[in-house]
Amino acid sequence: MEKVNWLEEVEKRKTELIEDTQKLLQIKSVLDEEAVSVEAPLGEGIKEALDFMLNLGEKDGFTVMNTDNLAGHIEMGEGKELVGILCHVDVVPEGDGWTSDPYSAEIRDGKIFARGALDDKGPTMAAYYGMKLISELGLPLKKRVRMIIGTDEESNWRCVSRYFETEEMPGLGFAPDADFPIIFAEKGISDFDLVQNETPAEEDGQPQVEVLQFQSGRRYNMVPDYAKAEVLLHNGETEIMQKFLDCMDQHGLEKDVHVDAGITVFEVKGVSAHGMEPEHGKSAGLYLAEFISTLETDQKAKNYFRFAARYFFKDSRGNSLGIAYRDDIAGDLTINVGRLSYSKEHGGLLGLNLRYPVTATIDEIKMKLEPVLKENGFHIGKFTNSNPHHVDESDFLIQTLKKVYEEQTGDKAELLAIGGGTYARSLKSGVAFGPLFPGRPDVAHQKDEYMYIEDLLKAAAIYAQAIYELAKED
Repeated sequence: MEKVNWLEEVEKRKTELIEDTQKLLQIKSVLDEEAVSVEAPLGEGIKEALDFMLNLGEKDGFTVMNTDNLAGHIEMGEGKELVGILCHVDVVPEGDGWTSDPYSAEIRDGKIFARGALDDKGPTMAAYYGMKLISELGLPLKKRVRMIIGTDEESNWRCVSRYFETEEMPGLGFAPDADFPIIFAEKGISDFDLVQNETPAEEDGQPQVEVLQFQSGRRYNMVPDYAKAEVLLHNGETEIMQKFLDCMDQHGLEKDVHVDAGITVFEVKGVSAHGMEPEHGKSAGLYLAEFISTLETDQKAKNYFRFAARYFFKDSRGNSLGIAYRDDIAGDLTINVGRLSYSKEHGGLLGLNLRYPVTATIDEIKMKLEPVLKENGFHIGKFTNSNPHHVDESDFLIQTLKKVYEEQTGDKAELLAIGGGTYARSLKSGVAFGPLFPGRPDVAHQKDEYMYIEDLLKAAAIYAQAIYELAKED
């Protein structure tokens, strides 16, 4: 067979690829628990995005299937063995401060700007065009190739859990949802709540500051970029308000304080980032919690805010908690406090996103945490865990992807480990493969998220060759 110039073939389909990518990005596919139904179990936007991909696959002559509107697949080829491409069409909330509408998919400066451009709709479409290219060229395959489309990757993975109840597990595959060259190891990921225990009755006398409500963050895997507290200041109002302004100025954060019907409202704007590396952001919730911890509050609030400040403020590695850990495969354990809430009636909660190295275990971590929590009046509430994932370098999958990457880019295919969790961990022999090229900033989950059009095309060429090499005849 004549050697295929993969990038040249992608370039022939450039206009169509960009247009389909824009159409997918223009769908606001954010989890909407308030508007679920049997037809749209995760909300209308997510269902619309899943339908868009399945309709596209059907139009292009592939076999498609929808699993309870939670997941679906697009398949081509024949054979007993199955190669999986694991993608997702849900996105995290857009947040504030965008230069253009986050769902306009505007193109400027050679980039497509939209929530999901990099994570994971742009890469999903690049991989889809890899399949489409192979199909249109009529290249012979020995294995089936199946793009599995998830809809709940950014939250609880209900999609793949349901999908694999009835569908076969691919023997090997990749997820176009991280970095190039190849992610061969992913940290374990655990989301859990630290819930404040009931506190003793309040002591006599009125505290200087009475905290009524405090709220920050919506997702465990995002650094909160906004926090708000409603308090009653019983004396020293002017001094406390000025102290707040000075404190936030010192940290370089946007802030506001005002009085509404006798209630003082503190607001802080931080910097959002992906929860796998909290130090890339500035948690509005932790900065505001640390400030409140310095005030003379009632006992319940004092316990909550001092705990948050002591163990989590400017400590994303678990040092204060006594659970710091690292290994040479995946690096440091990290902690993101993605949700913070407190009310005078119900006490407080901290929602943690814990990512731990390949050689650590969640049971060991919990065992170390328990005495610290007990001492400070907290317990673990809601809890989920996904164990670490690691594929050996000698595996056929990794050796094939290394060859493809090096042929397409001319660069050495270094193996990487990440704190992020991709669908690749659903497969025993699965890795994350692109789309972020070395040297490109990781803007996933951030305002003005974008993907270079040049990178979209290059990724599509890499995915096309990778799919072919993994599924072709011997």
